[in-house]
Amino acid sequence: MGTQLSTDLADQIRQATGENVFLCYHCVKCTSGCPLASYFDLAPNQVMRAAQLGMEEMVFGSRSPWLCASCQTCTTRCPQGIDVARVMDFIVSEAVARGIEPKVPEVAMFNKVFLRDVDILGRAYELGLIAEMNLRTGQPFKDVDLGLEMFKHGKINLLPEIVRHRRRKVPLAPASRPADEVGYYPGCSLHSMAKEFDTSTRSVLENLGLKPVEPEGWLCCGSSPAHRVDHRLAVQLPLESLVLVEQQGLGEVVLPCAMCFNRFRSAAHELRLNPDLKESFDQELGYAYNDTVKISSMLDLIVDRVGMEAVKASVQRPLAGLKVACYYGCLLTRPPKVTGSTEAEYPMAMDRLIEALGGSPVAWDYKVACCGASLSLTQTEIVLEMSQKILANAAARGADVVAVACPMCHANLDGRQAQMQDLRPMPSLYFTQLMAVAQGHPEQAALERTMVDARPMLSVKGLI
Repeated sequence: MGTQLSTDLADQIRQATGENVFLCYHCVKCTSGCPLASYFDLAPNQVMRAAQLGMEEMVFGSRSPWLCASCQTCTTRCPQGIDVARVMDFIVSEAVARGIEPKVPEVAMFNKVFLRDVDILGRAYELGLIAEMNLRTGQPFKDVDLGLEMFKHGKINLLPEIVRHRRRKVPLAPASRPADEVGYYPGCSLHSMAKEFDTSTRSVLENLGLKPVEPEGWLCCGSSPAHRVDHRLAVQLPLESLVLVEQQGLGEVVLPCAMCFNRFRSAAHELRLNPDLKESFDQELGYAYNDTVKISSMLDLIVDRVGMEAVKASVQRPLAGLKVACYYGCLLTRPPKVTGSTEAEYPMAMDRLIEALGGSPVAWDYKVACCGASLSLTQTEIVLEMSQKILANAAARGADVVAVACPMCHANLDGRQAQMQDLRPMPSLYFTQLMAVAQGHPEQAALERTMVDARPMLSVKGLI
């Protein structure tokens, strides 16, 4: 029986994403670097090959695109510049559009529930999301112990925030704002399970002479579910919040959360590449976004605006004797064409920051490894394996603590640590918590909120 080959699928991918799968010559770099390849049924390069040959049944019948964590490793390392992660997103969104049964139903359900909550509320509702996922997947008591511990540590909001103010026009602010003001987008998690990140970040900014201004009515960035299911929505959600920042006359917005930072940068990047898309949003929102807002991560802000000398000057209690594994995760640096990073594979900005605070960053192997991200709710065992490798490597390299910059990473490395086997406790703190301690404000570090208590170790070292 003859084999029928077609370019139809490749043409659809190129039309929808701009990515030419025929550029792939199967060097296997995407597969070699993929942290989830061992859990896939088709390796990333095999997905690309099937797309080249028009093997739609194989492509849409694969679990791999649904299990993809969007860590951007493949996109960053592709020598042909193919956005492989975007191709994976297309496969998922196209399967949804065609009504094809999802090959990992739990992930499809997570995307649907998350985006429905955001559509109704304007922001993610973590407690409701977890509870509904457990009920819908037939595991009503999954992670009950973890949930109770999170509640005890003040990491659970019982009621959702409702901020649905789409398309509302905000009066334009004066042309100039005080020089010490900076836009501040906390993201959904910093209002809930990552409150310690919010508290410590605000304290650090104020100690460095900056006033964070949180725009009223900001919306969820869409996180992973938006770009997996609806690329246009993944651009629209960050844009609506960027419009609020620009309308208030703020020239820069800092995003502590790595995921939010990446989604805002990705949206801005897409709008610059696609003028027609931008024009359609301008008409829909009733405002022509002028792209005047600089989008910065907290690390960007410290390096580019504050500077290491000012950081050193703010230190009241140096982190002497503290060995820190600086964990950047996936999205602070990758892909560099979006983030602007010059150190995508082995970043050093947080390491230099820890040195400025008087601490000792350790050299280790997993600083940009993926923790599994939002698969935590749907593929928990995979996330436990991936996160445990990160923590074990930090311990093997002599670290006292892991410093993170992402609420999802922190939830996996800190919150789920008690579920990992044969692992000695390893504190995981937001880097801003360590900054608050070094600046002499341990009460603003909110150390009591972390699940693995770092206070005994910090006390022994004379830091609190």
